[in-house]
Amino acid sequence: MLGTPELEIASNLPAEGCSVAEAQRYTRWLATHHYENFNVVSWLLPRRLHQHFYNLYAYCRWADDLGDEIPDRQHALELLDAWEDELGLCYSGERGPLHPVLIALRETIRAKDIPQKPFSDLLRAFRQDQRVQRYATWDAVLDYCLYSANPVGRLVLYLCGYRDAERHKLSDYTCTGLQLANFWQDVSRDLEKGRIYIPLDALAAHGLTEADMVERRFGGRYVSLMKDLIERTRALFAAGMPLVESIEGPLRIDIEMFSRGGLAVLDAIESSGYDTLNRRPALTKWTQIRLLMRALAGRVVSKDRDELPITQEPTPRQPRNESATLIKNAAEADAITVRDSYAECNRIARGAHSSFYLAFFGLPRDKRDALFALYAFMRLIDNVSDEPGDLEAKRRGLARWRGMLDEAIAGETGGHAILPALADSIARFKIPTRYFHDLILGAEMDLTVATYATFDQLSEYCYRVAGTVGLTCLHVFGFRDPRDPDLAERLGLAFQLTNIIRDVRADLEMGRVYLPQEDLARFGCSTNDLQGPLTERVEPLLEFEAERAWRFYQEGVALIGQIDPDSRATLWALVRTYSTLLARMEERNFDVFTSRVALSSAEKVQYLLAAGLAVGKASWWKGDALAKRPGNRRRPGGPVLRHRAG
Repeated sequence: MLGTPELEIASNLPAEGCSVAEAQRYTRWLATHHYENFNVVSWLLPRRLHQHFYNLYAYCRWADDLGDEIPDRQHALELLDAWEDELGLCYSGERGPLHPVLIALRETIRAKDIPQKPFSDLLRAFRQDQRVQRYATWDAVLDYCLYSANPVGRLVLYLCGYRDAERHKLSDYTCTGLQLANFWQDVSRDLEKGRIYIPLDALAAHGLTEADMVERRFGGRYVSLMKDLIERTRALFAAGMPLVESIEGPLRIDIEMFSRGGLAVLDAIESSGYDTLNRRPALTKWTQIRLLMRALAGRVVSKDRDELPITQEPTPRQPRNESATLIKNAAEADAITVRDSYAECNRIARGAHSSFYLAFFGLPRDKRDALFALYAFMRLIDNVSDEPGDLEAKRRGLARWRGMLDEAIAGETGGHAILPALADSIARFKIPTRYFHDLILGAEMDLTVATYATFDQLSEYCYRVAGTVGLTCLHVFGFRDPRDPDLAERLGLAFQLTNIIRDVRADLEMGRVYLPQEDLARFGCSTNDLQGPLTERVEPLLEFEAERAWRFYQEGVALIGQIDPDSRATLWALVRTYSTLLARMEERNFDVFTSRVALSSAEKVQYLLAAGLAVGKASWWKGDALAKRPGNRRRPGGPVLRHRAG
């Protein structure tokens, strides 16, 4: 069977002339078990297309290995010729092909009416790899991509029913960009195979020779070369990006991920210092997750935009302008300072490992950056009151932050690296500054208040440290109904109560008891009972507080459908994350002492993906944003939140 026992992928191959079912089982196995570092078939794709993608992948994988994994070049060429002969039998009226991969592919070719040319073009590229190891000019490399990369994009479009020339042209830009990004990433690997895909005239233009490449002489000239190649490649991705907007359904996400993935490869090359001569930059799993978040965010916007009432226009906001600051009365601050400030805010948010960080990636870039700025400010305020130190020093620290906040709003942002971004976000999204001052007041309460006699007193604290968070985020999310701030405050209180229940022992170790003293007395508990282990008195106390939290969740969850469509998936994911924490504490009968209840990053990502995938359904946010509670523990009644948001 094509004489390929040396190929790893041939080890599980069915017999020649096997049934279609056997052939398809093999292509499915190959696509799901081979050594690729990505999923050949995205779970976002309709199931009816899965087998067709398996068949297409198997064809490309076999053709690639015949050209790349056969040591003898002449034998590789003979095998590629035999492979094309088998391909021709898929289109002839005579007997069909005998190779299992072609048997499976024939079904796809017939079902989707795919012409032979893109399949044959791929084989032309693989043959060229046997004969050509150097490319004299940029045009010569692009000509190679015409056969090695562009047919793959066109085949995918055929599978999904797109046959027009305009989409195919845009796909060609993207696929060529992907091929080039891989070339620049794989310089060291290609050198091991004796190949150099960087055009020789580009080498010469930067003072480099073939010998410099082969001997892997890295230096400033190579950096300059890489910068030039990356710039050209980015232009191709930009030219192809309109393809994403022209595609409908889940395939749109996959195509956007391919484009963003290629750009991320270029980013990785830049971040690694451009030395692809000696090492291969790779994308981390977190980078891949982030790319998916961004692609899903695009779907959220496109699917939900039509849900806005015709009579309601989105709240106008000042557009972002990277060439001039948006900070009030600070036109002299340059955009690079603001950009660097946002990067520092991102770093702080990422380092905190908060549930919020992952959820932010479901948002458009401007909103995501603003939430990073808000989070960084709040994290730094929180650190002042929580970290060990002298009481007076902490007071001075909070007073200093209050002064820097006022100065930043007035245009003086030199007090801290996060302030340019914070001031920019406040101005752009018109966030009331009193929320930030209230937050600092909440941090000051942690310095002097160790217990709360009543829930009314606790709710005042919760408003300051959590309600203000919800209210500032609400302005970034975008809202229209004047009742929405009250809902945001309720969700903030629900989140804070969830944290208080979970961290009751950790807070006690810091000298704080947030559970109201009136509630401890009601259930016959003392402060010492909160050290653990769980007792018959503590369990009903924590259950009582959980019922309070559930009530606020149930009242505040309606906010998801009130905010801007492009922000709903993020808020849905946050509500689901925090309510799941509360549900898990219930499952453990509120034993928060044995181990800390937490969700994995994978679970948090799953919730954001679930929201992103549901946005195409009408009123999807009215579904299961709240986690399912174990059993029936609900009790009637509950507290009433004092209104602070007006």
